[in-house]
Amino acid sequence: MKEILAKLLNHEELTREEMKTILIGITHSEYPNEQITALLTCLQMRGVTVDELLGFRDGVLETGVPAILKADRYIDVVGTGGDRKNTFNISTTACFVIAGAGYKVAKHGNYAATSVSGASNVIQHHGIKFTDDIDRLNRSLDEAGIVYLHAQLFANAMKFVGPIRKALPFPTIFNLLGPIVNPSRPQCQLLGVANLDQMRLYSSVYQRLGIDYGIVNSVDGYDEISLTGNFKVTTNNYERIFRPQDLGFDIAKPEELVGGATEEEAAEIFDSVLENRALLAQKNIVLANAAFAIQVLEKGQKSIEECIAIARESIDSGAALRTFKKFVELNS
Repeated sequence: MKEILAKLLNHEELTREEMKTILIGITHSEYPNEQITALLTCLQMRGVTVDELLGFRDGVLETGVPAILKADRYIDVVGTGGDRKNTFNISTTACFVIAGAGYKVAKHGNYAATSVSGASNVIQHHGIKFTDDIDRLNRSLDEAGIVYLHAQLFANAMKFVGPIRKALPFPTIFNLLGPIVNPSRPQCQLLGVANLDQMRLYSSVYQRLGIDYGIVNSVDGYDEISLTGNFKVTTNNYERIFRPQDLGFDIAKPEELVGGATEEEAAEIFDSVLENRALLAQKNIVLANAAFAIQVLEKGQKSIEECIAIARESIDSGAALRTFKKFVELNS
């Protein structure tokens, strides 16, 4: 580790293999906390490279619990978090809309870090019991079209750095890992990022991984399509800035996205969208995010207007709600 730190102090970049070895070493308690702190600080000051991020990803997946799902093609919809906007559970709600439309979803998530309710909070609030039992997970995917993978059951490496991350007053490379360490290794992903630097980084990561992807960012700083203004989308096929009205949506007000002050309030918004009684802005935001995910699943072969129509039908027909009820039945 002293050699690695000397490299970083000399402004050198680390290889993917070096980073993987370091991550595995962390899980074997090979380094004192002071050296890990120095490593994370150096990386943060200089900025993480694609190879460095991929190396830590390789290490997290190798030291974690795999989730081998029996499906040819499925998607994860996730945000980087950290936008501090305290929105309701937009990507999690969108996942059930996508599954209700007949697609397969493997949602990877955790408890909230900077908002009232993260994906795991809202899922658990409905009585779901988290599991890493592969047979139960595959049954959920097969019968409900969706499976939930609670990050803490799979990424063993994270517990070794928890106290260090908590003690540091800034985000680290571990904050970038969440979206790319889904233990089922999905072939498709829709990722929301809070800024364009992250969009460029993850775009390069996904190209190296060879998966179908969409990355979205709202220009006012939301790590999802917020419809509060213009938003940028980059995929395997195109890079474009959209206005809400381009898709037939009205501009949303920031207060219409807020997830509430309690977990219960966030869960109520989640329920209201699936039950088709939410505010129009809340429904539209979920439709927009679900539609771009569907377009990724369709390899860009369907127009975004067609994908919005598919997502809308999932809610309006009650299919999204039925999917969620089946999911609860299988996982409680």
